[in-house]
Order: sequence, then structure tokens, then C-alpha cells
Amino acid sequence: MKYDSIILDVDGTIWDTTPVVAKAWNKAIVELFPQVPPVTADILKGQFGKTMDVIGRNLFGALSDSDQAILLKRCCVEEHLAIEQKEKDIAYEGVVQTIRELSKKIPLFIVSNCQAGYIELVMKKNGITDCITDFECFGNNGLTKDKNLHLIIERNNLKNPVYVGDTQGDLEACKLAEVPFIWAEYGFGQVEEENIAGKISSFKELQGF
Repeated sequence: MKYDSIILDVDGTIWDTTPVVAKAWNKAIVELFPQVPPVTADILKGQFGKTMDVIGRNLFGALSDSDQAILLKRCCVEEHLAIEQKEKDIAYEGVVQTIRELSKKIPLFIVSNCQAGYIELVMKKNGITDCITDFECFGNNGLTKDKNLHLIIERNNLKNPVYVGDTQGDLEACKLAEVPFIWAEYGFGQVEEENIAGKISSFKELQGF
């Protein structure tokens, strides 16, 4: 491998929780602010990857800022419970096995714009906690993805990392952080392909980089 580390996105890269999350968020919406339109898996696919405050404004914009925060917090609680209780494997094919194999050869990290506690849940549900060297997210510190990429790089003294994600937002963050970007084209978004270091149509193809 020409890189000394791989930093992974979560939603649209490791797994797709949007059907589960839509149901959980709609439960919170109905119970707290039934005037808010329900969400769907497709709507969430267009939002995941953004920071949580932006998602709140985009989906719950009719509410006051304080009510957006209340609803978003409840949505995250319901989401975590629903994912915890989900017995079916929702990781993309080959993800867990590939992460286990790659972790024996190269350090793996996770950086996401998700809420606090979500990455820990991802690792626990997929049984990959021991494979991930370090992680960071917006929910922990309020920082955007490019800044959290810098944090992971500095904290772990990385010299030549690569980021794997699925959206244009991921690519933009990598541009700001000056980190090469591999596009997971099976995920949620499209990207400017002229600015990527490579692309994968399945997660297991990462072993070829």
C-alpha cells in the first residue's frame, strides 16, 4: 500500500442505516413535534455526511433553533436504540472482513460528522472496535470533518493517510485537509471524479490500494 493509514467515513461507506434511522426519527417527530414532515431513507441519504446542526436546520427548519436541538437530540436517542436492537447485519458486503484484514497491515481510523457515541456504536455493532486505532467526530468537539482529519493526523503522527468516503462533502473536507480521497461509489453521493485519488465499487477493493 502506498498510504501509511486509512481513515474511514461511516454512513454510505461502512454501512447504510437510513431505513432504520428514518423509522426512529419519525417516532421522535410524532412524539415531540408532529407538525414536522416525516423523513424517509432517501431524504436521510441526502443529509448524512453533513454536520448534525446543518441536518437539523435542513430537516426541521420550521422549528426554532432551541426546538430543533431538542428534536435532534431525541432523534439521536431513538436512532441509537433502534440500531442497538437491530439484529440483521446492515454493513455493506465484505466490510467487516476487509477491515479485519486491513487492520493487520495498516492503521485504520474513523472520522465522521456524526453525533457523539455513534462511532462507538458502529464499532460495537460490527465487532471492529479492536481494529480501529483512533476516531473523531463533530459530536465530540463541534469541529468540521477537515479539522477532525487534521486532529487524527496530528494525534497519530500520520505522514501519508488516505480518506475513504462517499459524498462530495467528504471530498471537499479532504481538499481542505490536503488528504487524498478514495470515493466509495456504492454509497450515498456523487463526486467530482477528476479530484479523487481512486474509487471503489465495493469495500473489499480497498485492499488493492
